[in-house]
Amino acid sequence: MSQAQTLTAVQSNPFAKGCAWQDGDYVPIAEAKISVLDWGFTKSDVTYDVVHVWDGAFFRLDDHLDRFLRSVDALRMTLPVDRAGLAAILHGCVARSGLRESYVAMVCTRGLAKPGLPRHPANCENRLIAYAIPWVWVMDEEMQARGAHLVISSVPRIAPESVDPTVKNYHWGDMIRAQFEATDRGADNAVLLGPDGTVAEGPGFNIFALIDGKMVCPDHGALEGVTRQSVLDLCAEIGVPTEVRPLHPDELLEADEVLTCTTAGGVMPVSRVNERIYHNDRPGPVSAKLRELYWKKHKEGWHATPVDYGDN
Repeated sequence: MSQAQTLTAVQSNPFAKGCAWQDGDYVPIAEAKISVLDWGFTKSDVTYDVVHVWDGAFFRLDDHLDRFLRSVDALRMTLPVDRAGLAAILHGCVARSGLRESYVAMVCTRGLAKPGLPRHPANCENRLIAYAIPWVWVMDEEMQARGAHLVISSVPRIAPESVDPTVKNYHWGDMIRAQFEATDRGADNAVLLGPDGTVAEGPGFNIFALIDGKMVCPDHGALEGVTRQSVLDLCAEIGVPTEVRPLHPDELLEADEVLTCTTAGGVMPVSRVNERIYHNDRPGPVSAKLRELYWKKHKEGWHATPVDYGDN
């Protein structure tokens, strides 16, 4: 297809900029709406998950569905569809958009309180929303190539006793503050510590440190990321031992390498944390190898679920 034909196809598709599903129907992303009274908006009483589509296929779709359904159960919410129905909705959003690289979200909000009943979460009608939009990078490719510059934030992560970090949520007040702090300090992004002073996670990404030949990631205080699991799998494939345990900030600063990982970016090497510079301000060899292997296996169909674009 020529560039002109591609442009015409995009212009003729009302879903080309993104497609959402809500209330049983697909709508262009610009038309997706949520009530200002929805508890997901007013109280951040919501859970969500994000799966990416790359080269026309979902990556680790089953893992993302598993985590989302666990999160919905943990918050005592219910969905209007079963697992197969949810997967079909996600496929439908991507297929209608025509996007080959996409950021695909599934969201369950507490919804609106039912009229005449006390204002209690059990008296709300939960709401499912799904959407597919063009691919979004947490850290762009140029930043990944030279290695991200991070700072250890002075803002502590929300205590897991208050908000369970393994249930994906919109409680980002601490992370937003940390991101602004990173900008003020001339960095790309931030690392947050938990209330116990150990490394937790960054805004939207997990963290690994190469220490004495082992790739270490935190065992608590962070989302149990699907891409985090991919890094653990890839390390096993190339013979790099791994440890999931408490990670202290001084270990992070003294590590041989540091990397981050997320659905919206994959494996993302780090070249600086605070004043510490790793490998002449470039990604370390193990981090670079993991990043290369991650995308190579993507192209080979690793954990891929192809999207049936059909006639949509």
